[in-house]
Amino acid sequence: MEALKRAKHLLDKLLLVLSLTLLVFMVLVILYQIFTRTFFSYSPAWTEELARLLFVWVSFLGIAYGFKEKLHIAVGLIVNKFSEKAQTLVDYIAKVLIIVFGAILIYFGTEFMILMSYSTMAGLGISSSFLYAAIPVAGIFITINGIELLFVKGLHQDYDDASEG
Repeated sequence: MEALKRAKHLLDKLLLVLSLTLLVFMVLVILYQIFTRTFFSYSPAWTEELARLLFVWVSFLGIAYGFKEKLHIAVGLIVNKFSEKAQTLVDYIAKVLIIVFGAILIYFGTEFMILMSYSTMAGLGISSSFLYAAIPVAGIFITINGIELLFVKGLHQDYDDASEG
């Protein structure tokens, strides 16, 4: 069990480092594009496409990280009026739906990635599969994080209203 926890911790670190690295790289590419456009009246075609590619990857990995950290929006107004048992059931159903969502992303994302392997991103000259690979990769992280959530009480972070102000 300890090895599994260590592997999950390593996977979480990988997700965070990869997301932040891609975000920094995206910002640098956009700054380069702005710099060349402003000072040289020239904007390389590859910068826009690379920024889009990185944005898609950062977005999908951010979704997966949001599930890991329980950061996604929840509307608990109705659920909080249920009994404790019903709240637990709704919480469990939501976690199962997260796992199903991750599995759907894996399956259909892989299908779409394969379908787009014959298409090329003109500005970069690489297969469009690199863009769409973000979907199944995020699905893997979402599924793993969803399974982990099954063993944790609650689906969202609790915020104390008294601490604001």
